This record gives sequence, structure tokens and C-alpha cells, in this order.
Amino acid sequence: MQSTMRQQGGTVRNMMHRHLGKLVAGAAVALAGTAAMVAATLPGDAGAADGGSRTAAAEGPEARSGQSQQIRPGVVERAPAEGGQGIGRDPLTDDEVARAQDLAAPRTFRGATEDVKGRAGPERLTTDLAELGPDETGLADPPRRANVSFYDYRSDAYVTKTVNLGTGKVEKTDSRHGVQPPPNRAESETAAGLLIAAPEGDGLRKDYEHATGKELTGPGQLAVTGFVYRGAAEGPAPERLRACGEHRCVRLFTKVRNGQWIDTRRYVVDLSARTVARLD
Repeated sequence: MQSTMRQQGGTVRNMMHRHLGKLVAGAAVALAGTAAMVAATLPGDAGAADGGSRTAAAEGPEARSGQSQQIRPGVVERAPAEGGQGIGRDPLTDDEVARAQDLAAPRTFRGATEDVKGRAGPERLTTDLAELGPDETGLADPPRRANVSFYDYRSDAYVTKTVNLGTGKVEKTDSRHGVQPPPNRAESETAAGLLIAAPEGDGLRKDYEHATGKELTGPGQLAVTGFVYRGAAEGPAPERLRACGEHRCVRLFTKVRNGQWIDTRRYVVDLSARTVARLD
């Protein structure tokens, strides 16, 4: 009987070993497939320099032996439907952002302010969920407020309004001079347009033409990033840039779209005065 049990035990162990072997082999195949998929989706030009290609680099042994294995593209799930009103500390919904911006900029406010292009209405910068007060943090249904910030080019003021989305009232308005938050996209592109059109932009225009063979006529041909320049607060400033800090001034990093960088860091655009100057 013991001999029979040993034989049966050995048989069971052999079956388990064979089964585990299949599992391990299956896992190896799965990992190989995953590696091939990762290789196929990595950006860049891997293998191109030595005459290969990303497609060839992604092929496994089966493909090299003549057996083609097609990789199905991944599926991206749609974002869940967004409600009109957030709950608790949820991020602001699109509807809440639009409502907050409308409430923060009534007709009278728009008529008394200007944006970066000189049009009626302030330059809108950010809209964020406001922090709760100390006595509101433990509430089951705390009020939802939004902080909406603007830059008014008529008065060179940074304006922030706190809007209660439940009551529809502006609860607080803060207006400051000499406060310079990061520029938005419209401000950076406007600064680039002023630099392109100015005599100081001659080097930028020539570099662009040298890089592309085309004439640079507007900021849409460039990828532009803007940074605030605060004048004397950052060191010695030329006479034409002494007002920066009180004025809205921007330095630019510019790049040919899908191409090389063009160094424009020494130039500052005063958006308030709509002038351009070079740092020494």
C-alpha cells in the first residue's frame, strides 16, 4: 500500500510540475506580449539611427519566423458625465466655472476694465475652488465658492473676486497693484506678436527664416512660453523697463513649432505700455 501511495504521490507531483510548467510558460508568453506592446507604443525613433524601425524593434520571435502577430490598439474610456454642480470639495465643474466668471464680471465691471488687447473687460487669468473658512470645514454640505482672478490693463491692477456659487453673490473683492501672477496664453502670444513687429525682433525674424525658410509674420508660427519680469526687483533694469512690476511685463521662451528653440530671453515686452526693450 505504501508503494502504491508513493506512486500516486509521485504521479500527483509530476502532474503539478507539468501544470506549473504550463503556467510559467504561459506567464512568460504574456510578459513577452506585454513587452512587445510597450516597445510598440514608446515614443521616439528607437532603432531608426541604425537603419531599423520601431516596428521591427517591437517584433517578437514569432514575427521574425514569419508568423505575424497583430497588436490591437488600446481603448480609452470616456470620462464620466460631469454634473452641473459639484459636491463638497469636488473640483469646479465646467458649469460652475462659467457661472463664477459671469458673476465675477458684471457689465459695469467689464465696462470699467480692459484686457491685454485693449478690449472692454479684464484679462481673465484663473478660476479655482476657494478654501473653506475654519467654521465650515466640518459641515456636511459646506458652501462652494470660487476665486476668479483678472488683470485689468486699464488700471494695472490684479483683481481677485470670491463668488458664492450657492447664493450667486460676490462675497469679496481684492484689488492690488504691483502683484504680477504668471501670464496666460493670450498674454504670452500678444507679447510675442509685439516682439515680432518691433525693431528689436529683427534677430528673431532672421533666426526663424534661417530655420524654416519662411517669413515670420505672427505668433501663431511659434510655440511660446511667457514669464513675468518684475523690473528692478530682479536686478538692474534699463530705463525703458523701470516701470515693470507696476506694469505687466513678460519675458519669452520661443520655439519654432515642431522645431528648434530661438533664444529671446534678453527681450522684455511691456504689455501695459506695449513696448519692447532689451536687457543689457
